[in-house]
Amino acid sequence: MQQVETLILGAGAAGLFCGARVAQRGRSVLVLDHSKKPAEKVRISGGGRCNFTNLETEANRFLSNNPHFAKSALARYTPWDFCSLMAEHGLTWHEKTLGQLFCDQKSGAVIQLLLDELANAGGELRLETSIHAVVHEHGSFIAQTSLGPIRAEHLVVATGGLSIPKMGATAFAYELAEQFGHDIVTPRPALVPFTFTDDHRDAFADMSGVSVPVEACATSGPSFVENLLFTHRGLSGPSILQISSYWHQGEPVEIDLLPGTHALSLLQEAKTNAPKQTLVQCLSEHLPARLSTYLAAQAHRGPQTRLAELSNQQIDHIAQMLKSWSLKPAGTEGWRTAEVTAGGVATDALSSRTMESQIQPGLFFIGECVDVTGWLGGYNFQWAWASAAAAAGVA
Repeated sequence: MQQVETLILGAGAAGLFCGARVAQRGRSVLVLDHSKKPAEKVRISGGGRCNFTNLETEANRFLSNNPHFAKSALARYTPWDFCSLMAEHGLTWHEKTLGQLFCDQKSGAVIQLLLDELANAGGELRLETSIHAVVHEHGSFIAQTSLGPIRAEHLVVATGGLSIPKMGATAFAYELAEQFGHDIVTPRPALVPFTFTDDHRDAFADMSGVSVPVEACATSGPSFVENLLFTHRGLSGPSILQISSYWHQGEPVEIDLLPGTHALSLLQEAKTNAPKQTLVQCLSEHLPARLSTYLAAQAHRGPQTRLAELSNQQIDHIAQMLKSWSLKPAGTEGWRTAEVTAGGVATDALSSRTMESQIQPGLFFIGECVDVTGWLGGYNFQWAWASAAAAAGVA
């Protein structure tokens, strides 16, 4: 039976980073994963450019049943800490928007950084290794794997959530957590496009590819001023992905199509200054043409309806629709396209300082499998780095 001091399950961002930092403390470390390649989510992140962190990282940019849980880890390992590590490896980065940092050398360079850190510290990585069962006996964890049993003093679970199953996502972390007495906050897809099954679906499909800046919000949760994208199935784009994390089945979402603009004044002034202009022409000065035609139809106005023909009440109705367009999604595209998993291992039985189980000493949960989910834009990678660093101090 192979013996190591710390066994880490999962060779994603959190698992590799944790393995390297534990090994740097002089402990023997083995990182296992059933996949053929490590850190596949790092590879595809940001379209391959790797949005590895966000300068605006704060605990209020994360969802959790305990909104305070992430504060400790995030405060002790910051975006600048990871930037310093990047610099040590000769990597550079640039800020895109809203604090999002992207690696100039693309995602492969970040993966190589993680692999080099682990190898240089003396940690071992073993891929294509299935884990059949884990038990705790006589003060040690024993993992039964496809390559034989492994005994470890400490066990770190970094196997992620359920998002993007084609990349090997499984419920392993939740099953193991429940085995050791932990509760699970029901996992659900997050940062995921909305789908529609009513008349909206056909209309949105006709506008597929059209993008427009909006302010969007779900019934509960903050609003986000970013782009909305029409798709063949419904709605996507950064603003929609953001609010999807807060959305629950059956709830409407509200979209301001002219953020920062007083729509009523805009329409009233247009009617006064250009009364022969059609409503579609007026809207097209501020919104994409296909969307303007659709919105006019939603207001029960034909494409040739002139502004002069609209009553003050009708203009007020159109202005309200532009500023608070209410839609009820049929659902989301689900795990297939969800960027992350909301919910997961409940935090009430985890130490916020070390991520260690308060039920089973020596057992740790880090990264996406924990009930901490970040906004779009590098926040989830920062949680991976921070939670891994927290556990690595004692694992």
